[in-house]
Amino acid sequence: MEQKRLTQRSMVFVLAGGRGSRLKELTDRRVKPAVPFGGKARIIDFALSNALNSGIRKMAIATQYKAHSLIRHLQRGWTFFRAERNEFLDILPASQRGNNENWYQGTADAVTQNIDIIDSYDVDYVIILAGDHIYKMDYEIMLRQHVETKADVTVGCLTVPRMEATAFGVMATDDSGQITSFLEKPADPPSTPEDPDKALASMGIYVFNWDYLRKLLTDDDSNVESSHDFGNDLIPEIVKTGKAMAHRYDKSCVRAEGAPVYWKDVGTVDAFWEAHIDLTDFTPDLNLWDKNWPIWTYSESVPPAKFIHNEKDRRGMAISSMISGGCIISGTEVRNSCLFTNVHTNSYAVLDHAVVLPNVVVSRHARLRKVVIDSDVTIPEGLVVGEDPQEDAKWFRVSDKGVTLITQAMLDARAAAL
Repeated sequence: MEQKRLTQRSMVFVLAGGRGSRLKELTDRRVKPAVPFGGKARIIDFALSNALNSGIRKMAIATQYKAHSLIRHLQRGWTFFRAERNEFLDILPASQRGNNENWYQGTADAVTQNIDIIDSYDVDYVIILAGDHIYKMDYEIMLRQHVETKADVTVGCLTVPRMEATAFGVMATDDSGQITSFLEKPADPPSTPEDPDKALASMGIYVFNWDYLRKLLTDDDSNVESSHDFGNDLIPEIVKTGKAMAHRYDKSCVRAEGAPVYWKDVGTVDAFWEAHIDLTDFTPDLNLWDKNWPIWTYSESVPPAKFIHNEKDRRGMAISSMISGGCIISGTEVRNSCLFTNVHTNSYAVLDHAVVLPNVVVSRHARLRKVVIDSDVTIPEGLVVGEDPQEDAKWFRVSDKGVTLITQAMLDARAAAL
């Protein structure tokens, strides 16, 4: 019973305002948490589904950069909360509040500007989440550790190879798990107590007692020297003056027995492509088929996928691929690819290691290999991508690892120049 009471006394506050500029043109029209992922979901659905599956029914989402796509998705897919059952999901765009400027000034300021709203939830614990990572985690386990250790803050952390931790906030801990130092993107990361070749990297997940966090935010708001950021300001200060504990993700990662711990920052075109191609594996590390821990999302009402034509060189087929509802594979060969909702492909086309976002049309005789195609794109007849990197780079964005990103604006510019 106590376990249930903890989640009922908790809320999540999701930071979903960052552009995610490393995704290049994929975030020209939408914020990173609103980028489609996994055939039918959005990136933010993972954080929200983790909260819902953990038993948390009070959620707030702070939005900022180009939030329309994200807000529309939340309104369509996450409106099942009922206030009469003491359930809430509030969307909190940056707004003129008091003497503050319009924009949130940092991750902590996004919470500070909404203190009155969090007060209205009447909760004891607040879990701060990033809205832009792919993972499955039971926050209840982390919350219980926070309460049992009487921590001022509990920080979710990944165990990573030490020199890969230079891109993260990194923690040094003692044997009890108490954080002794917190460094943002250090050149020489501290190792874990048990392994000199491993480091603890922050996941951007924090658990606080609300009364403690409230005072911390109020003090930080009046500090003109602060950048009002959890990683840069608040967490290092708690490490110095309070009790900060590390929570290791492998203790709360939701996965099948024997499966690896899965967490992805799909913040680059290469990482975004790789995560989707991984889903086409025989047994992918990320299990989207687990009915015990589903990823909730807005499910558009579409017909089943359809495959048509069965002639030589004109056979609608998909091998080692994920094909979503509403797709029509008409005489196209699809291999090791992920096709989102309502993708229509035409005869004699080939898709090989392709990630195709919703509502794309692939015209006849197109050959596309190792590509990410943005939503609402029409691929012209006979377009060949992935065979001549120099030609591809003239018109499209080619990543460091040879993945080609295609948007409609790029295709329009190419058509105008030819």
